[in-house]
Amino acid sequence: MTRAEGDPLRILTWHVHGSWTGSFVRGRHEYLLPLLPEGGAWGRGRCGRDWPGAREVGPDELRDADLDVVVLQRPDEIELTERWTGRRPGRDVPAVFVEHNTPTGDVPRTRHPLAEQDAIPVAHVTHFNHLMWDTGHAPSTVVEHGVVDPGELYTGEEAAIGLVMNEPVRRGRAVGTDLLPVFADVAPLHVWGIGVDRLDGHFGLGERLRPRGDLGQHALHAGLARCRVYLHTPRWTSLGLSLIEAMHLGMPVVAVASTEASRAVPPEAGVVSADVNELVRAVRDLIEDPELAHRMGKQAREHALASYGLDGFLRNWDVLLGRVTSGGSA
Repeated sequence: MTRAEGDPLRILTWHVHGSWTGSFVRGRHEYLLPLLPEGGAWGRGRCGRDWPGAREVGPDELRDADLDVVVLQRPDEIELTERWTGRRPGRDVPAVFVEHNTPTGDVPRTRHPLAEQDAIPVAHVTHFNHLMWDTGHAPSTVVEHGVVDPGELYTGEEAAIGLVMNEPVRRGRAVGTDLLPVFADVAPLHVWGIGVDRLDGHFGLGERLRPRGDLGQHALHAGLARCRVYLHTPRWTSLGLSLIEAMHLGMPVVAVASTEASRAVPPEAGVVSADVNELVRAVRDLIEDPELAHRMGKQAREHALASYGLDGFLRNWDVLLGRVTSGGSA
């Protein structure tokens, strides 16, 4: 079937990061998400999420599917697409590779897995990622995050620090797990995310550290918004959609000055520093001054809506997909 310029596209992509996918599939296109009986990394489908524009498909359906573009997120998906569809991304069907992560290892000398080709553009989710990766011959660009607005839910009624951390025990210093006892001296820490239950008793902090589990977004946002301040501790990771979501909620932010945080959080919305003592003072000030916390939280929400809103995210993706499917580069 031939589509006219500007018509909705049929996009093959995988459900890798739930929050990012939840924003991406709210565009005007048709999104095909592979589903396997066993689920797993290559076949999660929607995972029960309410994504009306997304359709679950089995590998057998993809062989004859009319695809306009493949949005890749892991290098192995290139071979998997060819095996399931009979078409090689970047050669037989247009493709874009979304880079969610910062490089690992010897960072200044790390080459991107797609660096030696020029047929598949790399779309970084932050300018920091773009700066850190050596993408070689691959065309590269940045399409910044955008999130579904959860609403201004912030109350700050609890004199507590809210955090979202996935697998904090396994990932350790990368996500700043070692910093938790320092901030627990200021106020109780309420921590949400995958594997946070393993923090229970990990530092011997008792009630100062309260794992809240891996909850759905509505429950997470409601609980997080009751905390006085949002703390963002990662040293080395992608920006983290939880930070942007907290700002949308209307929360003031205190963040380690690493990755994209210094660009994402303006001075009127919070405090960003590499000085841990300065961060501790900032948390204490916000805990002790609810009026200041509310004022900064309103600025955080205003900035998040302007810079990380869903409409702008989808519009930027439409521009990139339009270029790629019309034979242009990133």
